[in-house]
Amino acid sequence: MSAAREILKSARRIVVKVGTSTLSYGAGRLNLYRIDNLIREITDLRNSGREIIFVTSGAIAAGIGKMRLTEKPDTIPENQALAAIGQGVLMHIYEKFFSEYGQTVAQLLLTKSTATDPQARENFRNSIGAILRMGVIPVINENDAVATDEIRIGDNDNLSALVADMVDAEALIILTDIDGLYDSNPKTNPAAKIIHDVPEITEEIEKMAGGAGTKLGIGGMFTKIQAAKLATANGIILLIISGKEIGNLRRALNGEEIGTIFHGS
Repeated sequence: MSAAREILKSARRIVVKVGTSTLSYGAGRLNLYRIDNLIREITDLRNSGREIIFVTSGAIAAGIGKMRLTEKPDTIPENQALAAIGQGVLMHIYEKFFSEYGQTVAQLLLTKSTATDPQARENFRNSIGAILRMGVIPVINENDAVATDEIRIGDNDNLSALVADMVDAEALIILTDIDGLYDSNPKTNPAAKIIHDVPEITEEIEKMAGGAGTKLGIGGMFTKIQAAKLATANGIILLIISGKEIGNLRRALNGEEIGTIFHGS
């Protein structure tokens, strides 16, 4: 077992990021079965004594489902409107499932200024600290309903890495629709092999990252490598695992060699 996976086993403060592709079906409808199992697993990890910060995508997808649309609109105002609609839908579902397992959650919506303005950054750290001391799980998303290109972080992979840095997390786990980083595209190359350990992000590793993922999501593997560079530069371990297999979070935190782990520098 690598040193990074040993550290992951004992990590106490962990950021868990889940992507739109894990939370929803292709048509934008939320996958309630998968959400329920994920929330149960996160709550159980919290019960075991770990501090979990939950970064979630899915607001626009939830808005698409609520409005019964068949695809994501092209214009910024329409997507902002769907984010505003979907954020309430998503939090209502999270509140419902978390409360069924006896866990309280708190919502925080961020923009880039939170990470770049020293006072806002300090306020965020203090708020997260108080929330965690209360035994509450923070649920974090970018404020897509009001954000413009100038104040957007851009994707929730990089958002989760910024959050992990701001809250002094030991590890960041990204749940996505792929098992990890492959040496070539597994969707087009059946012989593609997964890379389980990345001690250093080289130019070759960066070239293995593809473009955007599904139509409903924003970030593909490329943004996950960006997030890994940011996280590991701050000494934070980053792990990419499939969010479609129930129990993967626990398996990873028990030290099993699943997904791709990027060593903190």
